[in-house]
Amino acid sequence: MEPEKAAPGAVVQARLRAVLEPGWHIYSPTTPPGPIPSTIKLADSPAIAKVTLYQPPPTRKFDQNFNSDTETFEKEVTFILQAELAKSAAAGPLEITAQMRYQMCDDRQCLPPRNKTATATLTIDPAISAGAPTAIPAGYVEAVPAKKSAAPPVGAPAPDKQGFGVFLLVAFGFGLAAIFTPCVFPMIPITMSFFLNKDTGKRRDSVVQATVFCLGIIVLFTALGAVTTAVMGPFGVVQLGSNPWVNSFIALVFFAFALSLLGAFEITLPSGLLTKLNAASERGGFGGTLLMGLTFALTSFACVGPFVGSLLAASVQGDKLQPLLGMVSFATGLASPFFLLAVFPSYLNRMPRSGGWLARVKIVLGFILLAFTLKYLSNVDQVLQWNVITRERFLAAWVILFAMPGLYLLGMLLLPGVKRDEPLGLGRTLAGAAFLIFAISLLPGMFGARMGELDAFVPVAAEGTAAPSGEGKLTWMKNQYAEALARAKAENKLILVNFTGYACTNCHWMKANMFPRPEIQAALKDFILLELYTDGTDDASRANQEMQEKKFATVAIPYYAIIDGNENVVASFPGLTRKPAEFLAFLGSRSTPNS
Repeated sequence: MEPEKAAPGAVVQARLRAVLEPGWHIYSPTTPPGPIPSTIKLADSPAIAKVTLYQPPPTRKFDQNFNSDTETFEKEVTFILQAELAKSAAAGPLEITAQMRYQMCDDRQCLPPRNKTATATLTIDPAISAGAPTAIPAGYVEAVPAKKSAAPPVGAPAPDKQGFGVFLLVAFGFGLAAIFTPCVFPMIPITMSFFLNKDTGKRRDSVVQATVFCLGIIVLFTALGAVTTAVMGPFGVVQLGSNPWVNSFIALVFFAFALSLLGAFEITLPSGLLTKLNAASERGGFGGTLLMGLTFALTSFACVGPFVGSLLAASVQGDKLQPLLGMVSFATGLASPFFLLAVFPSYLNRMPRSGGWLARVKIVLGFILLAFTLKYLSNVDQVLQWNVITRERFLAAWVILFAMPGLYLLGMLLLPGVKRDEPLGLGRTLAGAAFLIFAISLLPGMFGARMGELDAFVPVAAEGTAAPSGEGKLTWMKNQYAEALARAKAENKLILVNFTGYACTNCHWMKANMFPRPEIQAALKDFILLELYTDGTDDASRANQEMQEKKFATVAIPYYAIIDGNENVVASFPGLTRKPAEFLAFLGSRSTPNS
């Protein structure tokens, strides 16, 4: 404090100095809207009548990440808080507390915002004359926070044109990328089976049906995301994908389709309703197509919830229509490849049926649908923590369900489409062999072997069993945040927090394929390891959700953070990565940049 003693009504100065490591910067209190500005103030006190903040000239430049000009400080900066003491301030020592909230970024990433305080003691002595206040250094100006303006910064692209266009393109790209997630990619053969079962007439009908299917995905997907976010917040999107009722519905629909494909019954509408809808039949049965689109949307949430949740969370600061249009763009990217996939099978249904090839395709797809029915039932089992569908039982069922189509195609299992003593063609032989090879390759997983990409689908091994992720030497605390903080303080270690989910396929992939790598294992041994599940139905999951959203401003799982025993964030890492060096670099973050 300058001076250390002052009279009531005098003006004093507090200097707050921040030192940052090379490459890192913080944003000035006057930075234009976009990044999180630093806020600096003195704690409320009856002895302080007025406070004015001064700052040196910041570095101002256009930042493409925020599509706006930004003002930053690097290396070192000193802020000045000029405080006018109240004339009624009581004599004696006065503790003054400076409060600062800031966000540190480098060229690649931003750390979550942090709050820090600093205290100093000032002695109030009425016997001292007030005197002139200490002069503000040359170049310092009053730090008045920038107000949001409709006009874009000079030299910056108009946000409603270029910035918003980039946002929509990114959302569309997310949709295309989501095709390759473990939950969406298997929908390709399921979509084909659905359209193979439909009676298409003219070529125009095939295109119309495919268009309705994709529009159903876009409309229903957008509505589900928007309504869920409005009602439950951004985390609701992730929750919907792991909701036991949603997964039970998907399993029931898949099971019904599977039995129909296997010849147990035909899915038909009631005769009375068929009569009323006879005129609409020429339009291709839009109701069933829309239902398939709804099933697709619900199925996708199990994997693309993090995409959608992050997209919605990133758009809440924009225009009121931005979240909705972002969802439309995302769903369009997700649905566009399925337009071609939906049109193509419609032509297959008009091909000659000699040789029973079509019947064989339906039987094989029926077994595949049964396998995926079990996958969604296992999601219910994991979220509710029943532990009925264990890893071993799941894989045993998959071995049988994928061996059955192999035996069927080789003529060892007599079902429609295969006749006794019918000669085997090369295509049938190779396809049957492929199914059997795949089924047999699942057997080692029942005894603890790693299964690569398939581990994203398979339930994780129970504690105390041979873990495919190779975590036998590592101990993870589960939903024990307070206990982990206590251990970190006692052992002087950092905590690796893994925000994860029971039914999160990307989480399973990371646990099975990234964590077991020798170099990652070696790095993990230096941490207190903590798993916080966010998709369960218990109080712990709800508390973990709230903490992640509040502390890290994200809804994505998996999400990894390194914190110390005082809950200070050292580093964070969002989502799935297939680059060990990238994740290892994150684990190598051992200290917070000085501040």
